[in-house]
Amino acid sequence: MEDVARGAGVSRALVSLVFRDSPRVSDRSRARVLQVADQLGYRPNAMARGLASRHGRTVGVLINDLHNPFFAEIVDGIEALADALGFRLLLGHGGGSARELSVLGTILEFRPAGLVLLSPDTPSGVIAQQVGGVPVVVVGRPVRRPGMDTVVNDEAHGARLAVEHLAQLGHRRIAHVSGGARGAGAKQRARGYGVAMRALGLGADACVVPGGFTEQDGVEAAARILADGEPPTAIFAANDLVAVGVMAVLDDHGLAVPGDVSLVGYDNSALARVRHVDLTTVNQPRHEMGQLALACLLERIRGERDRAVLHRITPTLVVRSSTAAPRA
Repeated sequence: MEDVARGAGVSRALVSLVFRDSPRVSDRSRARVLQVADQLGYRPNAMARGLASRHGRTVGVLINDLHNPFFAEIVDGIEALADALGFRLLLGHGGGSARELSVLGTILEFRPAGLVLLSPDTPSGVIAQQVGGVPVVVVGRPVRRPGMDTVVNDEAHGARLAVEHLAQLGHRRIAHVSGGARGAGAKQRARGYGVAMRALGLGADACVVPGGFTEQDGVEAAARILADGEPPTAIFAANDLVAVGVMAVLDDHGLAVPGDVSLVGYDNSALARVRHVDLTTVNQPRHEMGQLALACLLERIRGERDRAVLHRITPTLVVRSSTAAPRA
């Protein structure tokens, strides 16, 4: 910045005003500073600017799984609002508690103004120790920490929508492939499935098959279901990736979706909308969740609120061609 000021024949303070888009700079001076900066290849140092001001303009985002389009679509929402407000994102990929802590430590080295964590595996107490006083919003996993805001989906309601839809079509033997013991929202979805099955008088036919949140988890769960004998007439999968894995195994065994087995996913990710998948699924408004998470974070960064808040989003069901009435 000193070099730019010297080359343009202005003060360092005026150069700073130019790069902060201050209206107090004349068009002539602004043009001169930008011309010299371009000649010198100068770019503002975002870290230095953040350290020099009370609040930085960088937000760290930790993603649980890069292979799951659900998270990419949440990041789309975060990025859209961040871009509109002049914030930059630092993205990091976790994948397991140990790696998450390492990546989180790297992000914190850049002194972000705040953090958005997408379904972290790491316990909230450990996260709190790691981040210190940096504001945090957790998306997709409920936490109870004074310094952490939360944006979650009403998982039990979403599971109920899936089960009720299948029951209304006439299905009784509805299996659920769960998201596993550690999957964000998995326990709540499985619990919602069980409650809905009992409420509809189908408790005796309830069947929860352990799984996870990957396509391979769906493949393995479907193989177990088919190995047990006569398959259920409908399957509610923990998420869209799992549903695609289930669909592949059903196809390999000559079972048509929805002719032989109806299938419901969860998330309404881009994968569910692919033409040959065309999956009935529970919709989480991913873009809106991302924007809400960043808006919550900015309230904390700006000191507009001290108390933690929990935003619970109500999902909806999107019906496509993967569900139909069971064959007589």
